[in-house]
Amino acid sequence: MLEYTGHPLVDVGIATIAAFAHKRDPTQLTEADLDAIAVYMRENYVVDPLKSFLTVAFPNSGFTQPAYNKAPEKREIYAERVLGAYRPDAPKLNIPGIFTGKPAAGIPLDVKGKLPPGRTYRQHIPLITGEGVINFFPYGDAGLPVSGEALLALQALPLGCAKSQGRLLAVHSDDPEITYRFAWEFLQHNLRAIQLARDAGEKKLPEAPHRTATLFIETLIKLERERAQAAREDTPASVTAYHFSNSGQGVDLDIYHLPMETLDFIRTATATNYRETWNRLVHRGWEITQARRRRKGESPVTPEPRYNVFYEDLLRLPENARFFIRTYFLRIPQRNVRKGDPRSGYSLREEADLVSWSMLDLFLRKVMHMDRERIERIRELGDTLAEYVDQENDRRFFRAFLTVGRYEYLRTALIKASAAQVKQGKPPLITFDQFITIFEEGEDLPYSDWSLARDLVLIRMIEQLYNRGWLKAHADVLPEETSEPEAE
Repeated sequence: MLEYTGHPLVDVGIATIAAFAHKRDPTQLTEADLDAIAVYMRENYVVDPLKSFLTVAFPNSGFTQPAYNKAPEKREIYAERVLGAYRPDAPKLNIPGIFTGKPAAGIPLDVKGKLPPGRTYRQHIPLITGEGVINFFPYGDAGLPVSGEALLALQALPLGCAKSQGRLLAVHSDDPEITYRFAWEFLQHNLRAIQLARDAGEKKLPEAPHRTATLFIETLIKLERERAQAAREDTPASVTAYHFSNSGQGVDLDIYHLPMETLDFIRTATATNYRETWNRLVHRGWEITQARRRRKGESPVTPEPRYNVFYEDLLRLPENARFFIRTYFLRIPQRNVRKGDPRSGYSLREEADLVSWSMLDLFLRKVMHMDRERIERIRELGDTLAEYVDQENDRRFFRAFLTVGRYEYLRTALIKASAAQVKQGKPPLITFDQFITIFEEGEDLPYSDWSLARDLVLIRMIEQLYNRGWLKAHADVLPEETSEPEAE
């Protein structure tokens, strides 16, 4: 009875209706399924806690209009109009609705019947303009004509969103299965919270405990693990979260986009082979909170962390890949961050056991699409240099490789160490082809990201030196606070 449209807010609403009916495919929905969620909304949207919750989505609608507080019958009339326009016997216009192509609703969508039939405004659809505003509409004809089905989906939208930081969080994907699973997760949470609030006489729904970006990724990972356990096939997809408010106090929209390659990385990294390393990186990404004593005589209470920087920095990929590698795979601390940000305490000396080549290898392939041959050459060089440092106990070379900030210094350090090896009758540390593949686009023409290549080699070196026990025996070679290298 319903089909996804490609519009994120309408599709999240359709997924919410499907989740309410326990049907993954919205084309399998029946009129009885639409009736069921319409009845639920009609009963709950006109009373708290949903009445107050809806001010973020539909300000000044019949559900939230303060003037109707003493006239509940008007709320009932409004609910009947906007939630019943999908029915076959409801009047229809001879023009298509813009979202579904089905005939637009043929009744005014207000209590007094003064609005043009089928036309919707800000009180019906979040983030559009209000009554009488002609901007962005063709022919100066204010309002959007929508079908009863699309209108029902838009009214169901808040039930399939998380309440986060005073706004709604809707998640949409080009894979309908992901859109459905987010809507299902948020719907189930909301239904429980609504019932608990009503039982307790509360007027408002509780806020999500974590910051929006963290909530988004945290929920995604939970759903991905459930998908993997159910052995469902995955489809390459991107995911976008819309964190919005349509409130009269201030309309606003933030968009968090997770591209296909990052989702592929998350799916693989949270699987069995990488899970232990992933979980440890996540654990060290949570906000550091301090115990507080709320009242005199009470025991101190440590508040729950609000955010996870590892999760939130995933949303800045692939553009911020180099920063991500240095921060999470090389454990370089970050300066000028707010109090409680765990990245300020990252330490290569204290967390060398978190340096993982296998996780980095996955990241390079999935997120950065790095050529496999270059990755292999980087790994081989890291192994060779680790063996050299261990056998020769060359602390000076290791320190130079760790802190060098200029390309020519890096090249000189490698040449000197190789020359020393050759003098002893041993093979050079790096071959010409290996050097070109890793560091240069052509002779004497370094990659613009040569320092990234250095970091990648360094990660492999550190992992191998840690496994060999060399780092434990020479911990002082690692600075307590590794700083960013001097700019070239």
